Amino acid sequence: MKSNKVLSDSKAHPGPIHSTDKTQDLTATKAATTLLFIAIMLTAATLRSPLTGVGSLITQIQASTGLTHTTAGMLTTLPLIAFGLFALVAPKLSSRFGMELTLLASTGLLIIGILLRSIPGISPLFLGTALAGIAIAICNVLVPGLIKRDFPRQIGMMTGLYSSFMNLWAAIASGISIPLSLTFLGWRGSLAIWVVIALAATLTWLPLLRRANHAKEKEAGRVQNGGARRPVQVWRSPIAWLVTIYMGFQSIMFYVGVSWLPEILHEQGMDMAKAGWMLSLMQILSMIGSFVMPLLATRSQDQRWITAASSAFFLFGFGGVWVGPHNLAPLYIMLIGLGCGTTFSLVITFFSLRSHTSEQAAAMSGMAQSIGYLLAGVGPTLFGFIHDVSGGWDVPLATITLMSILTIIFGYAAGRKGYISPK
Repeated sequence: MKSNKVLSDSKAHPGPIHSTDKTQDLTATKAATTLLFIAIMLTAATLRSPLTGVGSLITQIQASTGLTHTTAGMLTTLPLIAFGLFALVAPKLSSRFGMELTLLASTGLLIIGILLRSIPGISPLFLGTALAGIAIAICNVLVPGLIKRDFPRQIGMMTGLYSSFMNLWAAIASGISIPLSLTFLGWRGSLAIWVVIALAATLTWLPLLRRANHAKEKEAGRVQNGGARRPVQVWRSPIAWLVTIYMGFQSIMFYVGVSWLPEILHEQGMDMAKAGWMLSLMQILSMIGSFVMPLLATRSQDQRWITAASSAFFLFGFGGVWVGPHNLAPLYIMLIGLGCGTTFSLVITFFSLRSHTSEQAAAMSGMAQSIGYLLAGVGPTLFGFIHDVSGGWDVPLATITLMSILTIIFGYAAGRKGYISPK
């Protein structure tokens, strides 16, 4: 009887070992999730800050190197071309090596690019800018898919945090680039300072490489059980094309803004340092808009009106810079910033809302960012070229104001509910 009782008690209370193992597994899972969150936020901090500071420093760069407006515009255009060309490569690299390893390698490449462009000489400046663009292009594509894979129930919140953190550091870069350049660092040192965050992001991805192996094992099991889906043909999806074109237009708005707004405001009578801080103000408002909009967008299946309204900020912002009173410049910059933040975060959210799986999200992200950024790559250089030909900023500003109307139209179309393929 006594032995039976002991046996019964042992069944009822399996002992502390299993409970301890389960607690350790839960703790390890929480730690890995927390580390992944930190890695995503640090990566977000590196995706715009190395680029937005260039707009504030463009006058110093031109004075030091003798670059024309058209050639200087290539410093912003080169990363966009890299975004377009290498966005299609990112899903393939992720499929071959895993998301974590690919992101680790990309942030490492970003370190090389940032350091290289800080070396004296025009060739290292452009080569380093191109390498940084390649690295950022791959991260741009993979992070939204990573969010859908590992945070499927927090897509709105994670997308908002990701995009707002990106804009926060873009704002910091825009605001401090000129003050840093006036120190012993110079404009090259001001560009090089962002290697610190890139290094932190790289080191954070290192302990997460185990997740890549775990994800591959899960995928292999899913395929073995017949759960794998056929790859979606995103290039044949009307919804994917609408999102892609919309991304192209909203990207033109952003990169023209960060490239030329400081100089435009300076020629309208504003101090250059203050003009740099206006760009920082734009990024701050962009950060606010990029955080709030995904939370609103994920509450509905149809985002047509909020997408059109977000795009309308560009019309009133750039229109104000063009024909409005110059003393209202901070208001125009704030409107442009809200437009940049809300429209960008909507596009990133669409990658998840218009897809069924993380693979589809990554494929759609690759397509949209490839074509979208190639369209955007025309913007800064064309803007500078029109200025050189016309001899002023009126014609370029009229052009970007008219393009904002097209952004509203395509935004409304991209916001309709639906998926890029049947489930």
